[in-house]
Amino acid sequence: MPLNRRRFLALALSWPVVANATTVSPVSDYQPTDLVETLLSRAHIPRHSNELWLLVDDKDASLSVFRGNTLIDRIAPISLGRAGAKTQRVRGDNVTPLGEFRINRFNYQSQWHIFIGIDYPTPPHARMALEKGIYSQADYEAYFDYYRRHGYPPQTTALGGAIGIHGIGGGDPDIHGRYHWTQGCVAVTNEEIERVAGLVSVGTRVVIR
Repeated sequence: MPLNRRRFLALALSWPVVANATTVSPVSDYQPTDLVETLLSRAHIPRHSNELWLLVDDKDASLSVFRGNTLIDRIAPISLGRAGAKTQRVRGDNVTPLGEFRINRFNYQSQWHIFIGIDYPTPPHARMALEKGIYSQADYEAYFDYYRRHGYPPQTTALGGAIGIHGIGGGDPDIHGRYHWTQGCVAVTNEEIERVAGLVSVGTRVVIR
Protein backbone atom coordinates (compact mmCIF):
# COMPACT_ATOMS: atom_id res chain seq x y z
CA MET A 1 0.00 0.00 0.00
CA PRO A 2 1.56 3.36 -0.98
CA LEU A 3 2.54 5.54 1.96
CA ASN A 4 0.89 8.89 1.35
CA ARG A 5 1.22 11.81 3.73
CA ARG A 6 -2.05 11.07 5.52
CA ARG A 7 -1.18 7.40 6.13
CA PHE A 8 2.31 8.25 7.37
CA LEU A 9 0.89 10.80 9.79
CA ALA A 10 -1.53 8.19 11.10
CA LEU A 11 1.34 5.77 11.64
CA ALA A 12 3.47 8.34 13.40
CA LEU A 13 0.67 9.52 15.66
CA SER A 14 -0.24 5.94 16.54
CA TRP A 15 3.18 5.29 18.05
CA PRO A 16 4.21 8.38 20.04
CA VAL A 17 7.84 8.90 20.89
CA VAL A 18 8.96 8.03 24.41
CA ALA A 19 12.50 8.41 25.61
CA ASN A 20 12.67 5.06 27.40
CA ALA A 21 10.63 2.72 29.53
CA THR A 22 11.51 4.44 32.79
CA THR A 23 9.88 7.70 31.66
CA VAL A 24 6.59 5.89 31.07
CA SER A 25 6.27 4.42 34.54
CA PRO A 26 8.16 4.91 37.79
CA VAL A 27 7.56 1.28 38.78
CA SER A 28 10.88 -0.54 38.85
CA ASP A 29 9.53 -3.78 37.42
CA TYR A 30 7.85 -2.10 34.45
CA GLN A 31 7.36 -4.47 31.51
CA PRO A 32 6.92 -2.94 28.04
CA THR A 33 3.61 -3.73 26.37
CA ASP A 34 3.84 -6.25 23.55
CA LEU A 35 2.14 -4.08 20.95
CA VAL A 36 2.43 -6.71 18.22
CA GLU A 37 0.74 -9.36 20.35
CA THR A 38 -2.07 -6.92 21.10
CA LEU A 39 -2.57 -6.19 17.40
CA LEU A 40 -2.52 -9.88 16.53
CA SER A 41 -5.51 -10.54 18.78
CA ARG A 42 -7.72 -8.94 16.10
CA ALA A 43 -5.60 -9.30 12.98
CA HIS A 44 -7.49 -12.42 11.86
CA ILE A 45 -10.65 -10.37 11.31
CA PRO A 46 -10.99 -9.35 7.62
CA ARG A 47 -11.03 -5.63 6.92
CA HIS A 48 -14.04 -6.16 4.65
CA SER A 49 -15.96 -9.14 3.25
CA ASN A 50 -14.05 -9.16 -0.05
CA GLU A 51 -10.55 -8.61 1.34
CA LEU A 52 -7.92 -11.00 0.04
CA TRP A 53 -5.35 -11.57 2.79
CA LEU A 54 -2.76 -14.11 3.94
CA LEU A 55 -2.47 -15.89 7.27
CA VAL A 56 0.84 -17.52 8.16
CA ASP A 57 0.44 -19.80 11.18
CA ASP A 58 3.62 -20.68 13.06
CA LYS A 59 2.05 -23.52 15.07
CA ASP A 60 0.52 -25.22 12.03
CA ALA A 61 3.45 -24.36 9.72
CA SER A 62 0.87 -23.27 7.16
CA LEU A 63 0.05 -20.38 4.84
CA SER A 64 -3.62 -19.76 4.11
CA VAL A 65 -5.13 -17.42 1.53
CA PHE A 66 -8.51 -15.95 2.47
CA ARG A 67 -11.14 -13.91 0.69
CA GLY A 68 -12.91 -12.35 3.65
CA ASN A 69 -13.57 -15.36 5.90
CA THR A 70 -13.54 -17.85 3.01
CA LEU A 71 -10.47 -20.05 2.62
CA ILE A 72 -9.16 -19.86 -0.96
CA ASP A 73 -5.96 -21.88 -0.65
CA ARG A 74 -3.86 -23.52 2.06
CA ILE A 75 -0.19 -24.46 1.82
CA ALA A 76 1.49 -26.80 4.32
CA PRO A 77 4.10 -27.45 5.40
CA ILE A 78 5.94 -24.17 5.08
CA SER A 79 9.34 -23.22 6.49
CA LEU A 80 9.98 -20.34 8.86
CA GLY A 81 13.07 -19.01 10.62
CA ARG A 82 15.51 -21.49 12.10
CA ALA A 83 15.13 -19.81 15.51
CA GLY A 84 11.33 -19.79 15.49
CA ALA A 85 8.82 -16.95 15.31
CA LYS A 86 8.56 -14.10 17.85
CA THR A 87 7.01 -10.66 18.14
CA GLN A 88 10.46 -9.10 18.64
CA ARG A 89 13.19 -9.82 16.12
CA VAL A 90 16.71 -8.44 15.84
CA ARG A 91 19.12 -8.52 12.94
CA GLY A 92 20.83 -11.87 12.42
CA ASP A 93 18.85 -13.92 14.96
CA ASN A 94 17.09 -16.10 12.31
CA VAL A 95 13.68 -15.34 13.83
CA THR A 96 10.52 -14.84 11.77
CA PRO A 97 8.76 -11.69 13.00
CA LEU A 98 5.17 -12.09 14.11
CA GLY A 99 2.82 -9.27 13.27
CA GLU A 100 0.54 -7.66 10.73
CA PHE A 101 2.20 -6.52 7.51
CA ARG A 102 1.56 -5.38 3.96
CA ILE A 103 3.18 -6.67 0.80
CA ASN A 104 5.30 -3.86 -0.63
CA ARG A 105 7.46 -5.39 -3.39
CA PHE A 106 8.01 -8.34 -5.72
CA ASN A 107 11.31 -9.73 -7.04
CA TYR A 108 10.89 -12.20 -9.88
CA GLN A 109 14.65 -12.58 -10.35
CA SER A 110 15.29 -13.68 -6.78
CA GLN A 111 17.62 -16.58 -5.94
CA TRP A 112 14.52 -17.93 -4.16
CA HIS A 113 12.57 -18.06 -7.45
CA ILE A 114 10.09 -15.33 -6.43
CA PHE A 115 10.44 -13.05 -3.42
CA ILE A 116 7.37 -11.22 -2.06
CA GLY A 117 8.56 -8.56 0.40
CA ILE A 118 6.62 -7.27 3.40
CA ASP A 119 6.95 -3.98 5.29
CA TYR A 120 8.91 -5.23 8.30
CA PRO A 121 9.83 -3.65 10.68
CA THR A 122 6.49 -1.95 11.28
CA PRO A 123 5.93 1.01 13.64
CA PRO A 124 4.81 -1.33 16.48
CA HIS A 125 8.07 -3.28 16.11
CA ALA A 126 10.01 -0.01 16.25
CA ARG A 127 8.13 1.17 19.34
CA MET A 128 8.77 -2.13 21.13
CA ALA A 129 12.45 -1.91 20.19
CA LEU A 130 12.64 1.53 21.78
CA GLU A 131 10.98 0.38 25.00
CA LYS A 132 13.28 -2.66 25.24
CA GLY A 133 16.43 -0.66 24.59
CA ILE A 134 17.12 -2.22 21.18
CA TYR A 135 16.55 1.21 19.59
CA SER A 136 17.91 4.40 21.08
CA GLN A 137 15.78 7.52 20.92
CA ALA A 138 17.85 8.62 17.92
CA ASP A 139 17.31 5.24 16.23
CA TYR A 140 13.57 5.53 16.76
CA GLU A 141 13.37 9.01 15.31
CA ALA A 142 15.59 7.99 12.39
CA TYR A 143 13.25 5.05 11.70
CA PHE A 144 10.28 7.38 11.17
CA ASP A 145 12.35 9.90 9.25
CA TYR A 146 13.43 7.16 6.83
CA TYR A 147 9.85 5.84 6.56
CA ARG A 148 8.55 9.32 5.78
CA ARG A 149 11.17 9.99 3.11
CA HIS A 150 11.13 6.60 1.36
CA GLY A 151 7.63 5.24 1.94
CA TYR A 152 8.87 1.98 3.48
CA PRO A 153 10.73 1.07 6.68
CA PRO A 154 14.55 1.01 6.89
CA GLN A 155 16.05 -2.44 6.35
CA THR A 156 19.47 -2.06 7.98
CA THR A 157 18.71 -1.10 11.60
CA ALA A 158 19.12 -3.34 14.66
CA LEU A 159 15.78 -4.96 13.79
CA GLY A 160 17.04 -6.23 10.44
CA GLY A 161 14.95 -6.43 7.30
CA ALA A 162 14.55 -8.16 3.92
CA ILE A 163 11.68 -10.27 5.29
CA GLY A 164 9.17 -11.79 2.91
CA ILE A 165 7.58 -14.91 1.43
CA HIS A 166 9.63 -16.81 -1.13
CA GLY A 167 10.27 -20.12 -2.85
CA ILE A 168 13.18 -22.48 -2.30
CA GLY A 169 15.02 -21.64 -5.52
CA GLY A 170 17.55 -24.41 -6.09
CA GLY A 171 17.23 -25.67 -2.51
CA ASP A 172 16.46 -29.21 -1.38
CA PRO A 173 12.69 -29.89 -1.29
CA ASP A 174 13.23 -32.67 1.26
CA ILE A 175 14.93 -30.32 3.74
CA HIS A 176 12.21 -27.76 3.12
CA GLY A 177 9.53 -30.31 3.96
CA ARG A 178 11.18 -31.41 7.21
CA TYR A 179 12.82 -28.36 8.82
CA HIS A 180 12.46 -24.66 9.43
CA TRP A 181 15.51 -23.42 7.58
CA THR A 182 15.16 -19.72 6.67
CA GLN A 183 16.87 -16.68 8.19
CA GLY A 184 13.48 -15.24 9.12
CA CYS A 185 11.39 -15.37 5.95
CA VAL A 186 8.43 -17.59 5.11
CA ALA A 187 9.36 -20.21 2.52
CA VAL A 188 7.16 -22.37 0.30
CA THR A 189 8.03 -24.45 -2.76
CA ASN A 190 8.68 -22.78 -6.11
CA GLU A 191 5.34 -23.99 -7.44
CA GLU A 192 3.55 -22.71 -4.35
CA ILE A 193 5.14 -19.26 -4.48
CA GLU A 194 3.95 -18.96 -8.08
CA ARG A 195 0.41 -19.67 -6.88
CA VAL A 196 0.66 -17.10 -4.11
CA ALA A 197 2.22 -14.47 -6.37
CA GLY A 198 -0.65 -14.93 -8.81
CA LEU A 199 -3.19 -14.08 -6.11
CA VAL A 200 -1.68 -11.19 -4.17
CA SER A 201 -0.51 -7.68 -4.99
CA VAL A 202 1.24 -4.72 -3.38
CA GLY A 203 -0.89 -3.74 -0.40
CA THR A 204 -2.18 -7.24 0.38
CA ARG A 205 -2.31 -7.76 4.15
CA VAL A 206 -0.15 -10.53 5.63
CA VAL A 207 -0.73 -11.79 9.19
CA ILE A 208 2.05 -13.89 10.75
CA ARG A 209 1.04 -15.36 14.08
